[in-house]
This record gives sequence, C-alpha cells and structure tokens, in this order.
Amino acid sequence: MIGIAALSSSRPIDRFTDIIGNIDAIASYIQGMNRDLFMADNKTYDATERCLSRISEAASKLGLLAEELAPNQPWNDIRGIGNWLRHDYPRIAKETIWKTVSEDLAPLRRDCESAIKELERRHPELPPDSDRKRDP
Repeated sequence: MIGIAALSSSRPIDRFTDIIGNIDAIASYIQGMNRDLFMADNKTYDATERCLSRISEAASKLGLLAEELAPNQPWNDIRGIGNWLRHDYPRIAKETIWKTVSEDLAPLRRDCESAIKELERRHPELPPDSDRKRDP
C-alpha cells in the first residue's frame, strides 16, 4: 500500500529501500500539487513531514555507509531534518519542506538506488531487489 513506508530492519540495503519507499510516498502525496496547494493542504504537509522523519531515521541508521555509497548527498542535513522536525516544529518553514520535497528528493532517490546496486554487487548472496518488499 502506498504511503506506509516503515523502517524494516538494520540491514543497509533495507535502509536505502526505506528511504526510497518514503520518497515514493511523498511523491504520491504531492502529485499534481504546486507550492500553493501544498502550503494549503495540512494533511499532505503532515504526511510529508512524517515521511521525511522516516528518511532521517533510516539515514541515521546507515551511518558512514551513506556517505561512502552516496557521497553527493548532504547526509548530515538529511539526518538533522528529523531532529528539526521533532524539536523545532513551531519554527519549521513550510517553504523549506516544499523545496526539499520538490527539488532534493529525486536526486536522493537515484543515489539510494545506486547504493543498493553497489551493495548487491558487493554482496551477491543478498536476494535480488525484486525479492524485497518496498512497502510492508
């Protein structure tokens, strides 16, 4: 089911898959929306924040492996957005969230897909991507 992208396990390949699943959920939530519609839709905004929190948590659990496999991503910022969402929510600028989801998630998704391929190359004993569920 789209929109339910839980954190599945401590395996790095699953963490990258979790990030992709949450990016896909956000994409489905904001499909067809422009900035103004997003800003006015509190349910979509809240759901998007929740997915960003999950992405942050998965990135934190990846540790330095994230930087190794996807060095072009701002991993400290990705990890930090979770704290920002949890602790500074009254000061969160919706504009920042919109910029993140409309500009930053597609490159993150591509890099996570590349990281999964690299992990599969390094560890051929892992099941192929089609054997893993992206959404529980």
